[in-house]
Amino acid sequence: MCDTDGIPLIGDRFPEFKVKTTHGMKDLPGDYKGKWLVLFSHPADFTPVCTTEFVAFAKRDDKFKAMNAELIGLSIDQVFSHIKWVEWIEENLEIKISFPIIADDMGEVGLRLGMVHPGQGTSTVRTVFLIDPKGVVRIILYYPKEIGRSIDEILRALKALQVCDAEGVALPEGWPNNELIGDKVIISPAATVEDAEARADKEGCYDWWFCTKKL
Repeated sequence: MCDTDGIPLIGDRFPEFKVKTTHGMKDLPGDYKGKWLVLFSHPADFTPVCTTEFVAFAKRDDKFKAMNAELIGLSIDQVFSHIKWVEWIEENLEIKISFPIIADDMGEVGLRLGMVHPGQGTSTVRTVFLIDPKGVVRIILYYPKEIGRSIDEILRALKALQVCDAEGVALPEGWPNNELIGDKVIISPAATVEDAEARADKEGCYDWWFCTKKL
């Protein structure tokens, strides 16, 4: 499935862009083929909430890389602003921003990806796209400008997607720390009457449509 006109949705192929970044020109998503891509927008450089988010992303960059994922930021700022802000963070907060930041100074990428919202001015809201190694959009998150994101939740969501893909299971709220089933995973519901009856007294099953297992 490929959405070529509207905002990309979950399950769509991520649209192709050539973008200017602090690490030079890049092709999205082509330059990240075979890797997970975490594309996130922020409203503006040299702003407090965005600075806290970038520090958190940078501190967890190794964790993303360990899951075969790369980070790339975006805002409607010029590349010179990005470079100076990255320098400021390193000089004043002693945190190195090692991932690239897209300079979407004309706003074309942000508009195409639905990052510019009504009532939020001309800058981007806090958006996250999780894009899989085949270039397919798997998760989209939106936050308003006033609220910083939890980067640990983005890591959790990425790990959850990878487990779902590898194991063919579903995952509960807050996995792996769910209040009801802990770190267990949810297996597909029974597809036949025979299978449903067989699950009635099966360990890990609450009912035929709600069965769990340990990985």
